[in-house]
Amino acid sequence: MKFYYVYILSCIDKSLYVGITSDVERRVMEHNDGKYPESYTHSRRPVTLVFYQDFTDPNQAIDFEKKIKKWSRVKKQALIDENFNKLQSLSECRNATHYKYNAKNDEIIE
Repeated sequence: MKFYYVYILSCIDKSLYVGITSDVERRVMEHNDGKYPESYTHSRRPVTLVFYQDFTDPNQAIDFEKKIKKWSRVKKQALIDENFNKLQSLSECRNATHYKYNAKNDEIIE
């Protein structure tokens, strides 16, 4: 069975990089070896693998990668730290128009 991995690297400048691969070990080595000079991580080496999630369905892996690339650093860090309570809290909608915060309600619904 083939696996696909979504991974997060911590770069030397403390930034986080999200990627996808079928071989995590090889890909991290390529990042650290500077195999692709045009890549984000090339000037931010060395990098350290701080998170990865495996998938058997490549489409699920691609969807997950796209999703977490849009996340804030704080939300990515919660995932890395496996702080799922914080991750859930950071994922909640905070718009004034959201049903929890709707001005028609007397209080916030929990």
